[in-house]
Amino acid sequence: MTTRETPRTGDKWSLLVIALLDNRCMRFTELKKTIDGISQRMLTVTLRQLERDGLVSRTVHPVVPPRVDYELTPLGVTLHATIQSLVTWTETHQSEIATARARYDALSSS
Repeated sequence: MTTRETPRTGDKWSLLVIALLDNRCMRFTELKKTIDGISQRMLTVTLRQLERDGLVSRTVHPVVPPRVDYELTPLGVTLHATIQSLVTWTETHQSEIATARARYDALSSS
């Protein structure tokens, strides 16, 4: 019996990385600085899993200090279009989400 592994495209870190790599190549340090709250270890794990899933490619440049660039593969680009819809929806409804959270928090603390 074989098991199917689900690609890690639904977690928040993967979504952020895929969104940031839209039409550009970024270094590890750029991604780390841009993604608020992600640890170095979590970014490393996320990038490795996205690379394993064929969504991100990794290029190591033979320089000192080492330079590693990440970019979306053609498969990753097709996923980006779907993710962009989610990002757009979230941006459109940010204030409604904030209001709902505040209402929930007020009810939960009483």
